[in-house]
Amino acid sequence: MSGQGFGVVRPLPGNGLVAYVGGLLLVCDSAESAADDLLEALRETAAAGGDGRALARRAAQVLAANMAGDPTTCAVAGPVGDGVAVLVSGSAAATIGTAAGETRLAGSDSLTWADRLVTSTVERVELSLPGAGSPHPAVRFEGGIVHGGGLIGDLTDQPAASAPAAQSRPLTSEMPATAFHLEADLIQPPAQQPVERPPYPLADQPPIQPGPPSGPQPAPPAVEQPPYQPPEQPPYLPPQEPAYQPPHESPFQAPHEPPFQQEPAFHQEAPYQQEQPPPLPEPQQFPSYDEPPPAGNGAGDQQAPQHLGPPDHFDPAPPLLGPPDHFDQGPPQQEQQQAEHGDRPLVYGVDCKNDHFNDPRVPYCAVCGIALVQRTLVPYKGPRPSLGVLILDDGTALPLESDYLLGRDPERAPEVAGGNARPAKVTSPDGSVSRRHLRVALDGWDVNLVDLGSVNGTQIQPPGDPNFYDIPPNEPVTIAPGTTVRVGVSRTLRFEAHRG
Repeated sequence: MSGQGFGVVRPLPGNGLVAYVGGLLLVCDSAESAADDLLEALRETAAAGGDGRALARRAAQVLAANMAGDPTTCAVAGPVGDGVAVLVSGSAAATIGTAAGETRLAGSDSLTWADRLVTSTVERVELSLPGAGSPHPAVRFEGGIVHGGGLIGDLTDQPAASAPAAQSRPLTSEMPATAFHLEADLIQPPAQQPVERPPYPLADQPPIQPGPPSGPQPAPPAVEQPPYQPPEQPPYLPPQEPAYQPPHESPFQAPHEPPFQQEPAFHQEAPYQQEQPPPLPEPQQFPSYDEPPPAGNGAGDQQAPQHLGPPDHFDPAPPLLGPPDHFDQGPPQQEQQQAEHGDRPLVYGVDCKNDHFNDPRVPYCAVCGIALVQRTLVPYKGPRPSLGVLILDDGTALPLESDYLLGRDPERAPEVAGGNARPAKVTSPDGSVSRRHLRVALDGWDVNLVDLGSVNGTQIQPPGDPNFYDIPPNEPVTIAPGTTVRVGVSRTLRFEAHRG
């Protein structure tokens, strides 16, 4: 996207200022005191060849220096690779359309400003101020600074490349003067010279066949043709036999029967019945388990079966032969453990020799350091202890017992409002920390980092590595103890896992 800018840009009617310089967009309220500083930041970023991330960073610095009163109403956007970086403040709003859907940002959602890095392929970007009108389809903004209420960049409507000018016929005044004029349709082609051929055919040349005479020829006289007569049978064919015709027979007549007379009902004959096979011998009857045995061998001693209880399908289940298995008590026992340990989740772990609950993957106890012999340990589900602590560069410690959301304004984030994470406010003087910047998510015994689409991103420095690496947005990345995390441009924190 950085190579093609925002495609066709159209201004929205309004009373603010809109600017399109070097592929970067800016809209702001003309009455704002920071309007001149924002325009200067736009010019400097475009002159230095910066992208949308650099523009958002410069705009954040301007907004941070003008936070004495109400938030400044403005919005900026610029390409970053195939995506776009957007920052909105005050009453401004932004809409980023991609193939997967739309992302909307409003400055009123944050106490300061809101920014977002959209990494998907962007199709449309709209920045608007309050009261902005609809764009005119015939108006295009080539660049500069004008009055308006917003800007729309449509990447699906690319400006057509200038086609080469078509060759036009010369004017009449440019044609050479001639004494007469000939129409092209009346010019006869030059006569073709006859080809001389030898009077005798060559060895590799077929004899010359006389061709049809040239020029118009009179039509041949009409020849009267006799009417069509079918061809007579040749004498050498045998005579045809006449087609077979069946002998003449009288039509079939049904034999004479007397008229049907209904007989009395009492004298009706029985309908025809098919002979039935002889009956099979009756199966041998065996006594039921709930019938008393017969008293003797005579038929008179047999008694009708007596059921002393309810039917078989109502028989109660057989009694348990012993106490239930310990696995049957799983859910109640888990709920009881959950109630005893509060909000701490249950995870599978092992106990060391001193009864310290540990991650089953580690070779040593995280509390006392004793070796864990995995072959003699049996994992079980227990309450997860604290996985360590996050130490910020200003000395703030965040115990890793639940998820955290780091940012400039985390209290208003939906993760915190829904009770899924704790807020951790992190600010920077350069404005490089987003409103919702980073989430620390605990998964079992792992500590994961999820960058929430921040403009300035999140970087990690693994233990023993001198370099920082960017983590992809909206994807969890597991970090090891001793990892240093850079939030934005200037804020850092460190993951320590010591529990002893």
